[in-house]
Amino acid sequence: MSDSRLQTPDWLRQMESILEELNEGVVIVDDELRIIFANDALLRLGQYVADELRGCPPDAIFPPEDIPYIMRQHESGHRYGRSRSEFHLPRKDGKKVPVIFSGRVIQAPDQQRYVLVTVTDISEQKRVEERLRESNALLEERQREIDAELSTAARVQESLAPRSVVWKDLAVEAYYAPAYTIGGDFGIVVPRGDDFLNVIVCDVSGHGVSSALIANRIYSETLHELERSCDPANLLHQLHEFVLNRIGQDGFYFTMAAARFSNRGRRVSFASAGHPPVIHVSNGSARLLDPRTGILGSLPETAQSESAEDFELAPGDRLILYTDGLVEVFNSLDEMLGVEGLQGFILESAQRPIQELKQAILNGVKAWSAGPLSDDVSLVIVEVR
Repeated sequence: MSDSRLQTPDWLRQMESILEELNEGVVIVDDELRIIFANDALLRLGQYVADELRGCPPDAIFPPEDIPYIMRQHESGHRYGRSRSEFHLPRKDGKKVPVIFSGRVIQAPDQQRYVLVTVTDISEQKRVEERLRESNALLEERQREIDAELSTAARVQESLAPRSVVWKDLAVEAYYAPAYTIGGDFGIVVPRGDDFLNVIVCDVSGHGVSSALIANRIYSETLHELERSCDPANLLHQLHEFVLNRIGQDGFYFTMAAARFSNRGRRVSFASAGHPPVIHVSNGSARLLDPRTGILGSLPETAQSESAEDFELAPGDRLILYTDGLVEVFNSLDEMLGVEGLQGFILESAQRPIQELKQAILNGVKAWSAGPLSDDVSLVIVEVR
């Protein structure tokens, strides 16, 4: 209950006009926590009139459950000379206005101690925070949906990874790892009856969802062309024309290395476009099978049709096909591993079983790298037994 008979100190009358000019609410209470002054900004905020608040203690304004908190803040303010807290101001109509109370103990000219409290309305801030919470909740829900979709996409992407197989006199070991959840590399290791074994490694430019979608489409078209017994050189040409005419977009391209093994794996027909050199290991030495044409799916003139390279293979020979994520790897000195570095890892372990050779290559690249690999990695090793 208010006590309108409470007198306003003389020193305060001299300050009232100044305090009334402030945009923030101001309350001054005496040592019994009775309100001796409330400026017009505070009255508007709480929808009170001056006489309703004059002389009021906290329990005349705040509900009983709020009083312990207010007393703790008051005690803290007296202990440290000031206090600041986020709370609420009960309005006359019963609603609660979110505010910040900033209290400071002052000693007046009459030698009495008072507490001057500024009251800052943070309703708009709270509305913004609530909208942000709602937006964050929606974003989190959308992120969960995206994560679920990416998980499904990753499982689909795994189906594009090259597979380890045994065919006739050939053993094939394969490895694939995307830089992100899904990537733009794919590999194909697929026999065509007893006649051929097709081994293909492809690298689509970029990373993430868009690259994975395009890689999936090229993968499907590659299988379609292989069903037509397409030789490696013609395969590259057909895929180039398909992407250029059906998918082509600025800045997009892909590279590919394709090998078709016949005669139980003792003969290979090989073609490559814009791809890192395939490494042919034979009798402890290595030679590079360089691409004969440029990148695919970009400019028409970059992939002119060339004949495939045909050669015989002997028992113990190995062909290593890979994407550039395995060689464009930098150490702590910012030195790139490169094809020569990869060649060194291969020759160091050339006499080891094919599974151990694969692991030695991966371990060597990982040890060279100064951090996590930043590109998709595909590796296929073909061995003549």
